[in-house]
Amino acid sequence: MVFIFGGAYQGKVDYAKEHFDIETLCDCSDGRTPDFDSDAICGLEGFSLRCAGEGTEAADFFRENKGLWEDKILICDDVSAGIVSVDTILRSFREINGRLMLYLAGEASEVHRVFCGLGKREK
Repeated sequence: MVFIFGGAYQGKVDYAKEHFDIETLCDCSDGRTPDFDSDAICGLEGFSLRCAGEGTEAADFFRENKGLWEDKILICDDVSAGIVSVDTILRSFREINGRLMLYLAGEASEVHRVFCGLGKREK
């Protein structure tokens, strides 16, 4: 699995399409459950936000479905920078997304950070 992360609107999907063979893309930014039939899955932070609202762990979902995404490109916004919200759900979202990113980066064969459309392989 290849894990790509970076800030919002930094060109992560374009970077992924340029560097990897992607024919189908699932966008979870609206909170939908990842479709593991797709070559790449982006917007994982949207799924994390839904999990925060439901009181579940996004990383647990990925652990339970590991065999379905091991050959995928997974793309996620890093939401750890900036002001920590006073809203309980949004604080939980930030933590859940961080734990998901830690898990996916640990499991990935490659990790890429994208900033201003420029990617750097971190692992």
